[in-house]
Parts: sequence; C-alpha cells; structure tokens
Amino acid sequence: MIEIINKQIVIDGKPELIMCGEVHYYRLARSEWQDRIDKLKDAGCNAVASYVPWLCHEPLEGEFDLDGHTRPELDLGEFIDLCEANGLYFFVRPGPFIMAEMKNEGIPFWVYEKHPEVIPHGWDGAEATTRTLDYLAPGFLAAARSWYAAVMAVVAPRLHGQGGSIIGVQLDNEIGMLSWVSNCPDLTEHVVGDFTEWLGRTYEADKLQERYPFHRCDADVRLAAIRSPEESYAAELLHDLGYYMRDRFARYVAVLREYAEEFGVRDVPFFVNIHGTGGGRGFTYPIGISQLYEAYTQAPGYLSGSDIYFGDLTVSNFQDLYLINGFMDAVHLPNQPLTSLEFECGDGNYGNNFGGRYDVSAADFKTRMCIAQGNRMINYYLMTGGSNYRMDQQLGDGNDRVAFTGERHGFAAPVSPEGELNYTYPRMQRAIKTMMAVKDKLAVMNEEHDGIAFAFIPDYYMTEYRYPKSEKMNEILKNIEANRAYGGWEIMGRGMLLAGYRFASADIQNKPLDPAATPVLALPSARYLSAAIQRKVADFVIAGGGLLLYGEVPQLDMEGKPCTILSDALGIQVEGIVQNGPHSWPSVIAEGWAAGRPEVHTHFAQRLAPGQNDVILRLYDSGFVCGVEATAGRGRAIVIATAYSGDVPLFKTALERLGAQAGLTHDNRYLGIFTTSTVNNEGERFVHILNLDGFDKELRLTDRGGQLFGGRSIRIASKDGVMLPIGMTFGEVRIVYSTAEITAVSQESLSFRLTQAEDVIALDTAREILPSADYSVEEQDGVKLVVSRKHAKVDDQLTVLFA
Repeated sequence: MIEIINKQIVIDGKPELIMCGEVHYYRLARSEWQDRIDKLKDAGCNAVASYVPWLCHEPLEGEFDLDGHTRPELDLGEFIDLCEANGLYFFVRPGPFIMAEMKNEGIPFWVYEKHPEVIPHGWDGAEATTRTLDYLAPGFLAAARSWYAAVMAVVAPRLHGQGGSIIGVQLDNEIGMLSWVSNCPDLTEHVVGDFTEWLGRTYEADKLQERYPFHRCDADVRLAAIRSPEESYAAELLHDLGYYMRDRFARYVAVLREYAEEFGVRDVPFFVNIHGTGGGRGFTYPIGISQLYEAYTQAPGYLSGSDIYFGDLTVSNFQDLYLINGFMDAVHLPNQPLTSLEFECGDGNYGNNFGGRYDVSAADFKTRMCIAQGNRMINYYLMTGGSNYRMDQQLGDGNDRVAFTGERHGFAAPVSPEGELNYTYPRMQRAIKTMMAVKDKLAVMNEEHDGIAFAFIPDYYMTEYRYPKSEKMNEILKNIEANRAYGGWEIMGRGMLLAGYRFASADIQNKPLDPAATPVLALPSARYLSAAIQRKVADFVIAGGGLLLYGEVPQLDMEGKPCTILSDALGIQVEGIVQNGPHSWPSVIAEGWAAGRPEVHTHFAQRLAPGQNDVILRLYDSGFVCGVEATAGRGRAIVIATAYSGDVPLFKTALERLGAQAGLTHDNRYLGIFTTSTVNNEGERFVHILNLDGFDKELRLTDRGGQLFGGRSIRIASKDGVMLPIGMTFGEVRIVYSTAEITAVSQESLSFRLTQAEDVIALDTAREILPSADYSVEEQDGVKLVVSRKHAKVDDQLTVLFA
C-alpha cells in the first residue's frame, strides 16, 4: 500500500526515501541488465526508473512488442522483474511522449502519418518546428489509449501491492515544453475550437465580445484571429491563452490517468514532471510550474517532480535551486511532497566532445540541498548510458536509429554506454549512501524556516506564448521577465540565503496570505501585477505583515490596465523611471537607517514620491527617491525600487526591521556558504552545510543565539558538504552532536565520515563504548565525547563500537 501523507511517501505504513537511477533497458543488451543494476545498487540506490518508448514497442500500428519477441531488450516485464529480484522498487515512465533524445520524442512515426490533423500550426499558421502534437485531439487520444492498454497490461500485475515492485507511474513527459520553447502554441483547428468553448464557459457573452471583437462562431475567422491576433486584443489573448493551456494540460493528464486506471493501474501515485531549467540556471523553471500546477493539484493521487539541470552548484546559481524547490512546494496540496524525476548526474559531456566537465560536487551538492528541502524521491538521470539500435523500418533520415544522438547514448552518465564508471560516480555514490544511511530520519524531516516566505506568482511565469508582431504582448512580457527573477533572485534571494535565512515560498496568487502564518514576505515585483494580488498584499501589510519589495512598485494589472492598489496602500506614488543611457550612469546613495554604504551604480530605478514614508535610497544628482520604508495599518514595507547591488547586510537589516531574524548563522566572513536545518516531530535535527567555493572555510555556527557543536570551530573543506546530526537517537544511543557525518547504523556500531582534523562525537548512552586505536573517549557533563585520532584528510572513516 502506497500513501501520500504529511509530505511523505509511505509504503506499507513506513515513510520511505526513494533514491532512484534511470536505466534504459531498451538501450542495453539483456546480458548487460544485471551489470547495470549491480552498479546502481553499489551507488546506494533502492529504485530503478525507465522510460518506456512507444516508438520502440509499437513501430507499426498494432504490432506491439513488450515481451522481446522481435528484440530481446524490449522485454519490459522481464526487466521490471529483474529489478524486483534485486530488491529494488521500480518507477515506470510510459509517455506517450518521453523525449530522451528519441526520434519524434518517442512517438511512433505512424501516428503522425495517420493523424496529420494533430500536428499543430502556431502563430500566423506557421508549421510547428518541434514534434509536438495536439494532446486532446481525438485521433491522438485514441492511439494513446491503445498504447496505454498494451503497456499497462505489463505494468498492472507488477504494481506494489499486487505482487510487484512498481511504486509510481509518470503520465507523459515535460507536457507543454516543446510548444513553449519554440513559442509555437498548439493552434490546430481542434485546439482553437476548444479554446473558443473555454472562453464561452469563462466569460459572459457581453464581456467576451468586448474582449474579442470578431465572429467566434465562424471557424475560419476565429482560426485566423487567434493565430494572427490584432493588437486591440493581444494582451487579453496573452492572459486567456495561458489560462486555457493550464486547463488543457490538466484535462490531458486526467485523461491519461483515466486510461491507466481503466487498464488496471490504481493505488500508486501518478507523477507529472516539470520542465524549465536551462543554461545552468532556474530562471525559466517556474514556467513549467505555472503551466502544470493545475494538472497535479486537480485531485488526490498526483505528485509533481522536478527536472533539475544545473550543472555545477555554485554561488552563482545555488539560490535558483533553493527557490524552485520552494515554488513547487508553494503550489502543492498539503500532503504532496517534493520529488525530482530527472536529477542531472554525470560529467555534463553531452556532446561527447569534452565540452562539459562538471565538478564531482555537482550531484552531491544538489542532492544535499534537495533532501534538506524535503525531497522524498530523487531519480538520477541518466544513471547508465547505452546504445540506440537501428529500426527495422528505413527512415531515410541519415541513420535509421531510434534516437538522434548516434549509436552511443548517455556518454555523460556516471556509468558509460560500455558499463565503465566515470570520475563522478564515487562522489555521487558517497552522497546517495550518506542519505540512505539515515533514510528513516530524512523521510519524515522538514526544513526549519525563519518566519519569512519568498513570493511566487504563477501568472508571472505564464509567458509561454507571445505573438512576435505584438508590441503590447512584448512590452508586458519584457517587464515581467526583467523583474520576476534575475535581480529578485540574484540580489534579494541570494542575499537572504547568504545572510543565513531559511525561508519557504508562498503562492500569493492562489492561497491565503496571513501575517500569522507568514510574518514577512519577500516579493520580486514587476510593473504589472493583478488587482487581486495587489489587494491581497496590501491587506497583508495593513494586517501587520512585513513586506520586502524588490523590483518595481506595480502600476498596472496583468493586461496593462492602470492599477495602483498596492502603491496607494503604501502611500507611494510612482512618477517615472530612470535608466542607463548612452552617456548616463545613474548611481544610488543610501540614507536613513541604510546610510553609510558606498554609492552604487544602477541601470534602472523608479522615481518615487514617498509621501510620509522614510527615504532609504535616492539617486545621486537628481535626488529622486527609489527606496523607502513605508507603514500601512499595523504593518511595514521596505521598497527597493531599483536594481541594487548584492549588499547582504542591507537585506539582513531590512528583514530584521520587518521582524525576521536569521536563526542559523555562521561567522565566516567570506560567505559562499549555504546552511539550513531539518527536524522531525521528535526534535531530532540535521544541520546541512555546503561550502560552495574552492577553498576550505572555518566557521562557528549559532542557532537562535546559542552556539552549536559545543562552540567548536568547524572546517568545511573546499567544495564539500556535510549533514551533521544533533539530538538524534539510534536505539539506546543518542548523538548529542557530531562534527562527523553518519554513514552507517547498526546495533553494534555507528560509522561516520570524518570532516575535521579532530572530530568530536558527543554521545548520551548507558552503553559501553569499546576501546579503539582510532579514537579516545572522555566524559564531560554526563556526555561521552568520542574524539577521533585520525585526520579527515588522511583517513575519513571511523566506526564507534558498542559492547
């Protein structure tokens, strides 16, 4: 029995942490399956995942091979059974779309040939540049249902609870991504007709005619009007098309679930994965959340999963990963946990030309941060490489293979196509085994927060489709894109994390905003913000909340109509903007409580009339105000309406003035350190620390004013991470604290990875600690201190033995 309760994955009554690796059975000879499974198990994983490629299993309509009668490696059931025989859970990803560098993204060629009406056209009727399809077109759904009937016949008898090991099913893959990245909305005749019906359900007739002054009942007219919109309704179309696509994707997911359940797949979670990271950053990732959150929050039984492609985790991008995990959690239903369904691992050499070379810390750091933020499942993608076979059907495309990467596939994976381990495998293995050593603890822990939330506005990321000829669309989207991330993430978000703040995210669009639950809100704001959200934020401040606004004070709603609800509530007027010019380099000076800072250059600032509010930032020379501290009702807002610099103390002071104190802090002046903590209901804790820089750092940690680890200084090695226990009990042994990381637990011993020149493990236990040449034992204030005699950089393994 699999249950989703309290943000946990509970299997047969026990909360589980799932560490999974993607192995494409169809890209390996059957004789290689066991070897790759062995390497996955050696890495510490307890589950296997795989796509199931429709293209391979039904290359010709009606001619299925799911049992290997045409190619032995296509025996899906045998592969799942082998994983189960090895004691591993299985996570199945049957598409219909799978991407994975497959031809047609894994859709058989015959689907396109038989149903040409499902191939979309986009703006101005241009043909789609990707191999996307109209998800809800009757022809495509009929073919997809037939595919699900065949594949679920293999899956259903192998479900956990039915005698098998399958614990989850992913419905499709990266839904909407192809259309978004190509800016080509799926505007088939069917979609435009469906959109028209949706508009009729959404708006009253008079309002709808006002928004779209053309004959919507005429199929040809509406097709032309939507594909080539006029400027008079371009902003309305931008808004409505985004909302419609959310609804369309949710309906598509519900249909796929209906098919799966029709063919016997029930009582396991159905997953929807979220796309959007790119170029080593997360700026566009929330577009995937915005597109799909209605799909996985529409009913119980769904889980969302991230696609994490960041490369190395460094000071430049660590806040991106922290924020997108928070944004996912912000839109979740109360019981839904975080998971990651494509968690990048390996060396980044995707071009097979040594053009990518990730540091060994990459997968380790991302694993540690995601686990600290509550991820209950991570699927390492791609764990093993393989090969792309030639299809029996001649495709005439230059190689006739099932994929477009050549013969070898997954050359960046920790396990190469030939089964060799690359240089990233040992560090990834260390991270996985560290998590699994204490999986029972981590499976029920949640991150601790400091009374502050980072605002998430799904509609700020509903920018997947823009008509290239529309100035109005582009004006709105340009401003939103400039303010929704970038400075808000890189300056405010990064500054908050470097100052030691552990913060949640809040969906301020769809959920209540209450100062009792969220005392302080950090809001990256654009010039455009809906009236409903402006009203909600204004009421939040008036009711006693603290607001840190970075970016622009909103002056318009999301369709470009004047709306100043928030600025009016704060007693601020916006009088204009100042920008860089060919020979103009505006600078900002600080005053009031922010005074004493150096003057800094800015490329943008709003000119504010502060009213009765206190000025904290203004432009040199002109004296225009661009930063204020405002009061409204029982609350307070600090507004930074300029592109300011990464001044960590400024953000720390601002948040403290708003009432938020950083609970977990350190004293290393070089920053470049990420810290957070997790706790369970028994008060057991882990302190998570990442040294993101390439040099060792010495620090002392303070928690709510009290020193941790007995006040000892801790040295965090270059590009290393640690997860240190506090108040953690294993049987009759309680770890009061430890500067070493737990690696194994048994009745007779506790094993650790040493991190210091002299590690200290403080134990509260009546059990006798057996003597060892590796450590000494002394008592202090009723606690037994186990002091390592080994330097971590010489030998980092230590086992404490008990009688």
